[in-house]
Amino acid sequence: MKRTLALIFSSIGWFALIAQFYLMIENRILPIPETTIRFFSYFTILTNLIVAIYLTSEIFKDNSNRSSGNLTAITIYILIVGVIYQVILRQLWQPTGLQKIVDELLHSVTPVLTLFYWYLYENKKNLHYKMIPKWTVFPLLYLIFVLIRGHFSNFYPYFFIDVNALGLAQTLMNAFWILVFFVGLSMLFIRVGRLFNK
Repeated sequence: MKRTLALIFSSIGWFALIAQFYLMIENRILPIPETTIRFFSYFTILTNLIVAIYLTSEIFKDNSNRSSGNLTAITIYILIVGVIYQVILRQLWQPTGLQKIVDELLHSVTPVLTLFYWYLYENKKNLHYKMIPKWTVFPLLYLIFVLIRGHFSNFYPYFFIDVNALGLAQTLMNAFWILVFFVGLSMLFIRVGRLFNK
């Protein structure tokens, strides 16, 4: 059952990513190399890619000796994608057609499917608060990448980390509050995971 779900969920993820890349290339106003870099500059895309790769690896993985933490971190990343989109970004545009389908898959469907997979298959008994610093490495590296590249390209994928519009101080403050949300959500997952294993 685990492998079947991993196959179905990863297929949905790969379809959404490939379709989104196709749409960006088809509607581009910049050269393909720059469009491609911008595609991979979105936390949404990178996180969905991590989910798809993880679930694909699950198809071939032995169930024994499963380590804790990786799936939890990935689940938290993709839930943050979903929450920020639903609360902050959804009202900013109204996609139609294939773009609407892909948009929902990336921001709504994949977060829910990943959470369901986490509930079923994460080894929750070994989750520990000391894992949280390791989990923050990816979002912090992402922020550093976006800020450095944005400084040279003037492209920031999200308005709430747009240094040109907000200034560096406000951008870092916004990032700080997202980090606080991330840590709080991580603590909640660890707590809930432990409750499931009592």
